[in-house]
Formats: sequence, C-alpha cells, structure tokens
Amino acid sequence: MLLEAFGSFLQLLYLAMLVLAVVALVFAVTAREDAYRAADKQKKSFWLIILGVTVFVNLVIPILFLQIAGVIASIVFMVDVRPAIKAVSGGGGSRGGSSSDGPYGPYNGGR
Repeated sequence: MLLEAFGSFLQLLYLAMLVLAVVALVFAVTAREDAYRAADKQKKSFWLIILGVTVFVNLVIPILFLQIAGVIASIVFMVDVRPAIKAVSGGGGSRGGSSSDGPYGPYNGGR
C-alpha cells in the first residue's frame, strides 16, 4: 500500500515536471528573438534546444537525474529569463498606473 502511494506520488511528480517543461517551452517559442538579446539573456535557439530536450527527456527517457536537470533549466527560464523578456518587450507591469506609483499607491512627495 505504501509503495502504491509512493508510485502515485512519483507519477504526479513526473507529470508536474512535464507540464512545467511544456509551459516553459511554449513561452520560449512565443517570445521574440530580439527580446532575448535586449534582455541580455542567451539566444532563443539555446533556450528552445534546452527546453525541447527537457520535454523529450520527460516524455521518452524517465531517468530522474536527467529530469531534475530539466526541471532546473525550466525553473531558471520561468524565474529569470521570462520576466526579463516580458519587461523588455513591454508585457509586464502595466496595470494602468503612473510611473510614480509605489507598491501601495501613488507617491505624492510627502504631501
């Protein structure tokens, strides 16, 4: 019974790693090539190869060591590269406020 629960947990973990890799790959494909250069990150082709290999490994070669390396690459892309690309391409932080807005509303200069 305990082994069945552990097996189910591992299958969910493998599925989560695959979903993360596929989502990162989709974001990498949809971003513009020049946004990678403007954000001073690796080339788009580099991330497409890394994330594509990650998806392939998750689907075809269920070796945990390779999957963990792919998860690390996916997390780096989602946490570091994607926000930088969004900031450069104008896709992030636009909530309709002005440039003097702070985290709790507009800054009024101490008035």
